[in-house]
Amino acid sequence: MNTASAPETTGAESLRARETLKALYGYVRPHRWPVALGLLCALAGAAGGLLQPLATKTLVDRLSSGGTIATVLLALTVLVLLSTVAEAFGAYVLERTAESVVLAARRSLIGRMLRLRLPEVDRMQPGDLMSRVTSDTTLLRAVSTQAVVNAATGAVTLVAAVVVMAFLDALLLGVTLGVVAVVGAGVALVMPKIGQAAERAQAAVGDMSTGLERAFGAFRTVKASGAEQRETARVEASARRAWRHGVRSAKWEAVLGSADNLAVQLAFLAVLAVGGARVAAGAIPVSTLIAFLLYLFYLMEPVYKLVDAATHYQEGAAAIARIKQVDGLATEPQDGHRPARDTATDAVRPRAASVCFEEVSFRYRAGLPYIHQQVDFEVPGGGMTAFVGPSGAGKSTLFALVERFYEATGGRVLVDGKDVRQWPLSELRSVIGYVEQDAPVLAGTLRENLAFAAPGALDDDIREVLARTRLDALVERLPHGLDTLVGHRGSKLSGGERQRIAIARALLRKPRLLLLDEATSQLDAVNELAVRDAIAAAARETTVLVVAHRLSTVTDADRIVVMDAGRVRAIGTHEELVEKDELYAQLAASQLLTPEVLPHG
Repeated sequence: MNTASAPETTGAESLRARETLKALYGYVRPHRWPVALGLLCALAGAAGGLLQPLATKTLVDRLSSGGTIATVLLALTVLVLLSTVAEAFGAYVLERTAESVVLAARRSLIGRMLRLRLPEVDRMQPGDLMSRVTSDTTLLRAVSTQAVVNAATGAVTLVAAVVVMAFLDALLLGVTLGVVAVVGAGVALVMPKIGQAAERAQAAVGDMSTGLERAFGAFRTVKASGAEQRETARVEASARRAWRHGVRSAKWEAVLGSADNLAVQLAFLAVLAVGGARVAAGAIPVSTLIAFLLYLFYLMEPVYKLVDAATHYQEGAAAIARIKQVDGLATEPQDGHRPARDTATDAVRPRAASVCFEEVSFRYRAGLPYIHQQVDFEVPGGGMTAFVGPSGAGKSTLFALVERFYEATGGRVLVDGKDVRQWPLSELRSVIGYVEQDAPVLAGTLRENLAFAAPGALDDDIREVLARTRLDALVERLPHGLDTLVGHRGSKLSGGERQRIAIARALLRKPRLLLLDEATSQLDAVNELAVRDAIAAAARETTVLVVAHRLSTVTDADRIVVMDAGRVRAIGTHEELVEKDELYAQLAASQLLTPEVLPHG
């Protein structure tokens, strides 16, 4: 669910300039030597351009004095070639480094996102999170390398050009700087507008990804509901917002580009007027005026680089703000333990795990109602325990607390007599097999799905669990057997087949504790019986906890925990509870606990 306000979910809050620069340095620092090499190459290329007006002045002076110009022309040619090669090599180094920066940022984001705590994922939109890995990191490419080098080379060459121009004629330099300062004041007002537009455009791109993820996540429902046009309009609205803010950013960037050119053109006219008068008065030679005008046009490049760097910085700052927001989300601890047992090497099955809830209370966050209130029960190792109750009683949330997807608000959840918060997280989950309510199947092959929780499983183990869950006949029908692709979210399988695959995946892990959340709701009578037999066999060696709505599942349980409104109402066997608990008796006779099955395979 998404309960956050829009600013929280879009990352609209910007980092302060100092924090942005610090974050940018963090991305560049591991690649500082390639960036330094690119900077040196860029400076070498800029130096070649810086010397050309002086060489031209020398050429004009020699022509005026009747001297030879062959040496000057040769030197000028070599200078041009060397500066071009240096610039080309530097550009390659920077582009390669930029790709490395993006790769590092994406790896860091992906690793962090997959370790996010479940409440954080509930609060955010998956599509928006994905856009931070894709489109936001792309903006780092320019700001992390090219913008840094452009800012450095632009500043150095601008200062160098100004020094040489001051040496040529200080008065003409004053005229030039006066014109540039007037235009620069306008540029300073435009810069923040580019950053604001870029940030809003990126937020709209995130909304667009969220809309697409929403539609594809329920693609059949969208089509069956005739909602294609409505969902298209929803995503198009985000695309139009991104376009609108992108156009606004482009408008201000065009203003900056025009201002850059306008400053040089106005300065050229002013210098031409003042310099022409000084040449006519004999204050400076014509070669000095020519060289000064060449430097004036040369100033376009460093000024353009500085403007370009500032533009990329504004766009990159918006992306960095969204990326750094992910860094602020809470993640699960990395405890250094192995994430799962290698089931292929387990010679002896460990003992079944016990589970105990001691006065457990839970709510998703402050301000929301409690899901659990003083839940108290104990399950010894081994056997099957079923949890029943009306919808919303908090049955499925019990499993989420055992897995530590969420932390209990009060009380303790114990596994093997040890608080789950004291278990190393990977070790805790390595002893648990978990089948979710909707039994998700991942895109990929059937083999990959079966071995997802037990990557070391042998073929014999897979064949055994396929037979126990009646999936062996399915494998024989598939064109490529276990290596057949199952489609996005298992779209090529029936609901019952997906449930059996999820159960087989959990059994293949050989867990000490098996959590089944309505794991047989879509099975027909024959397949349900086979799966019940497999679960019963597992319960002889493993502790099995089942959230069930079917009477057939409940009657097989060693004990039944009846829940109502977040509390444990009664505990006992089926026969005991029918006699002593009115709610259970009603449930057992109602559609919430029915011996009928759905006609699905």
